[in-house]
Parts: sequence; C-alpha cells; structure tokens
Amino acid sequence: MGTLSGKTAVVTGSTSGIGLAYARAFAGAGANIVINGFGAPADIEKERSAIEKDFGVKAVHSPADMTKPEEIAEMIALGEKTYGSVDILVNNAGVQFVSPIEEFPIDKWNMIIAINLSSAFHSIRAAVPGMKKRGWGRIINTASAHSLVASPFKSAYVSAKHGIAGLTKAVALELATHKITANCISPGYVWTPLVEKQIPDTMKARGMTKEQVINDVMLDAQPTKEFVTVEQVAALALFLCGDDAAQITGANLSIDGGWTAA
Repeated sequence: MGTLSGKTAVVTGSTSGIGLAYARAFAGAGANIVINGFGAPADIEKERSAIEKDFGVKAVHSPADMTKPEEIAEMIALGEKTYGSVDILVNNAGVQFVSPIEEFPIDKWNMIIAINLSSAFHSIRAAVPGMKKRGWGRIINTASAHSLVASPFKSAYVSAKHGIAGLTKAVALELATHKITANCISPGYVWTPLVEKQIPDTMKARGMTKEQVINDVMLDAQPTKEFVTVEQVAALALFLCGDDAAQITGANLSIDGGWTAA
C-alpha cells in the first residue's frame, strides 16, 4: 500500500516535463491521477496508459484549457466524479514569453497571467470545498526562482510567479485549521524537453556552442552549475504530501542550485 493509496491528485500541465514527473511520483505512491495538458492525442494516451501500467493506479486526462475558468472547474469535477475526491492539487501549467516591456504584446501578458497565475486561483477555488469536507488536502503550486528574483524581459512571467507565491501564502492562512496545506516549489533551471528545445535557437542567436549556451546562459544563475532534475522537483512535492510535512504550509521552497541565495 502506497502512502497516497486511496487519494486522488490533479496535476495541471502534466503531459510532459515537471508536471508528468509529479503525476508519476504520486502514482508511484498509490494515488489515482488526473493529468492535464495539450499535446498529440497519441502522446497523451501513451503517458496516461503508462501511469496505469507502471503503478497499478487509475489515470484520466482532462483537456481543460487553463485560460478558461469553467473548464478548470470541470477538471476538478472530473476528478471528484471519477474517483470520489480531489485530495492533492498541483498547479503546474505555465508558459513563457520574453520581450522588452515597451514591446511586450498585450495578448501575451494576458495569456501568461491567465495560465501561470489565474488558473491556480480557479482550480484552488474549485478544489477547496471538497478538501474542507474531507478534512485533508495538499495544494502545491509550481512557482519559480522568478517568484523571488527577477530577470529582464520577463515582466509577465516574473509578475505571475511573484503572484503565485502570494496566493499560496493567503490560501495557506485561510486553510490552516482544516488540515489542508498550501505551498509553492520554486525551481531554477530544470532539464526538460522545453529547455532542451531552446538550445539550438539560443546557439544561433548568440553565436555560441551548445556547451556555452548551457554553462554561460542557462546555468549562469545556478551556483551549482547543474540543472535541477524533474525527479528532484517531484520528490519534494511527494514529501509535502506526507504526514511529516503537515506543519509546512505557506512556504516557498527553492530548488534552484543556489540561484536565489546569491
């Protein structure tokens, strides 16, 4: 029996990368899973069925669009209807756009705030009544080193991630007497397919080798000079779901190779 046996986890933005690692970590501990995100249907089905096959739990996919509050509410309802509860909610969906502020497209600002910040509000709002009723819950928000420090040309992303840190604290205080914790995890550069795909473009734009891009651009901010792995982020989330973490709430937990210590 896994430590999360009988529990259900909803993880947004979980068809790849950090989100998929969260989903697989919770499944490994016995939780049923609602994955969410875009992608080729065959790829999503492959990951969904792999969770069931590898861990002997149930997994369903919600195609909810994180810019649409009614679809986010439906995603939570899907978890409750399918499994009887939503006990763990991980807000992980995120997008990025880089531009000087005076040229920053208004539609990109609105999209990043909607997906990276407002979606977490909508999903928490929908999940909390059930958690309160059952007297247990874990809310985990994927923030970023950018919830604590800024980088130029990322005004929307930095604003959204600072907002996630504040939302987490407010929710933690509201739910403190209900045995529901709310925390955020703030990774630095994590090795994901998304990061890997940025390398060729950056090589071209800056006239650099792959090694130079990795060391001088990506890992410049991380004193350890190593990427965080998705498994390390997922292991921290799994710890937050356990009894030993019952008194950790309202926290912003950095996992960034020392980036925000500098």
